[in-house]
Order: sequence, then structure tokens, then C-alpha cells
Amino acid sequence: MGSPDISISMVYPVMKAIMHKGLDWEAFCKDASFDGGLLQDPEARIPGSELERIMIAAADYTGDDHFGLNQGLITDIADMGILGYVMMHSRTVEGALTAYRRYNDILCSGFNLESATSGEELRIRLVLEHPGQMARHCAEDMASSLFLLLGKLANRRTPLLRVSFAHEAPAVIEPYRHVFGLTPSFGAPHNELVLPLGVLDAPVLYADPKLLGIFESVARDTKLGLTKHESFTRRTEQWIGACMPASFPSLQQTADHFGLSMRTVQQKLKEEGTSYQALSARVRRELAIAYLRKPGYSVGDIAYALHFSEPSAFQNAFKKWTGFTPGQYRAQAGLNG
Repeated sequence: MGSPDISISMVYPVMKAIMHKGLDWEAFCKDASFDGGLLQDPEARIPGSELERIMIAAADYTGDDHFGLNQGLITDIADMGILGYVMMHSRTVEGALTAYRRYNDILCSGFNLESATSGEELRIRLVLEHPGQMARHCAEDMASSLFLLLGKLANRRTPLLRVSFAHEAPAVIEPYRHVFGLTPSFGAPHNELVLPLGVLDAPVLYADPKLLGIFESVARDTKLGLTKHESFTRRTEQWIGACMPASFPSLQQTADHFGLSMRTVQQKLKEEGTSYQALSARVRRELAIAYLRKPGYSVGDIAYALHFSEPSAFQNAFKKWTGFTPGQYRAQAGLNG
């Protein structure tokens, strides 16, 4: 399945955006059923679906239908942690983008950038490295923050030729023109920014080769440690996801698949800070969100596909996972049932 895994630091911009509007962060956490205490652990990570849920809840809490787009406006290099500092001290914008692609797993495994040139154009595509479509608020946050951060790095407004989003257009379009200086295309095949090719050669204002060496060394070590830490967890998650919806594998079946005893599987997962039960719930939760984002799947269909005994059991589990019923989640996300 390869579902994304997010650094808790990616929740900081959400907190900043809520407080920027003069609203209470702790009240929001309570309202959204989010454990704000996780922010005290800089090494904590959450599922990608949880960040998506938090942003949808934040849009509802603030009454801002363009929450993700506006959040990108106040995102700073420092919000990206060590990755941001590597980008800040790269020699050119091209080097900063290369660093983003190379070390983005530190922030978010399963999401990255793809860039390609065509004539005099540079295409930067925001991609998920697993099946599914990026949630609207997440895609708009990534696009607006990246666009503005590139401008900050080069100390000039980044010329933008086109921008497109895979989701459908919301009712109000003007905020996009304010951010990008043009109207995006919606319902496109990809989430994509198109810029003049010359942007790549723009020097980064803060470039410092010595600091780049220091920060890049830290980034390499962080990424290596992260990969080692997650390896068995991710393999197990991928195995469970690959079995669905044909079957919902038991711990014994999973142990047999890896040629291990059940106790060894449990111990390996415990060492990586999780359990088979928690991992199974995460796979079900993220598959549920993926199904709910697609038209034509009823709650009963999804319950059946995820091997719940009855729709009510699925509804109760989904409410426990996200704080929303399946119907409320679809309504919050602006999706049709």
C-alpha cells in the first residue's frame, strides 16, 4: 500500500494558521479530536490521512473554504525543519528543488515532487507515491507554499506560467488569483506548477556552502535512520494493504508470509513503536478514506471491502479513528456520497 507517513512538524503550519486567525489552538484540538501533545515530540509521526483530516477539520473550524491555500501563504522555510535549511543554503533554485526531492521523506514519506523540462518550461508536479488523489487542502497548501518559498529563496517573485489542480474548482476563485497571479485549471490530470526554465538558475539569496555541508550531513543521517526505523513496519503495512479487499490477513497469516513467528512479528513492530492491531487499523482507515473520496462507493460497500461484520461496525470504527462519521467526512471534504 505504501501509505504516506508524516512528520508531526507538518502540523505546526496548521496551528500557526489557526492562531493567525485569532482562534484558540487547544479548543481546535478538542473540537477535532486531535492530541495536541504530540507536538511536544519532534520525532513523532502521524499517518497522511490524519494530516488530511486535521486540515479538513481546520477549514471547517475556521470557516475558511481556502484554508490550505491560505496556510501556504504563511508557511516559512523554518517550518520545513532540516529540509528547509538544506534548501536555504543550496547554491541555486535547482539545487534547492533537488534537495527537496532527495530529503522530503524526512517530512512526508509517500509524497514528493517530479520535475521535467519541455522547451523553455519547467513543470513541477506534486505527486503521491501510492494510489489515490491528494486531498484538496493539502494540494493547495503544498502548491502555494512551494511557489512562495521559491520566491523567498531567490528573493524575487517567482514567474508562474500555469498552475493546475486535480480536484474540482470551488465556488470562489478569486483567492487563487491573489496567490498565484492567475486562475488555475481545475479537474486536471495532475497537481502541477509550470514556470519558465530559467528559474532553475536563479541564485539562492542565503546560500552558504559550509552550512549546506553541515545541514546536508544531518539530513542524510536523519533520512537513513528513518528508513531503518520504518522498514519492517512499512513492509507489513504494504502486505496488509496488498491483501485487501480480497482478505483481511490475521497476525498468523502475516507471520507466515514473512517466515517468522507471531511473537517475532509483534516484537519487531513493538521495537518500531507500533503493533499489529494499530497497523491493521491504520491500513483500514486509509483505505476507508481512499474509498470515501471516490464516488459510487456506499458505506455498505466500503464496510464489505474492509471486512467489517456490518456497516454500523465500520461507521463506529471510522468515527473513532477520525472524529467524523463516513457521511460527515464526505460532507466536510466536499464530496458527493
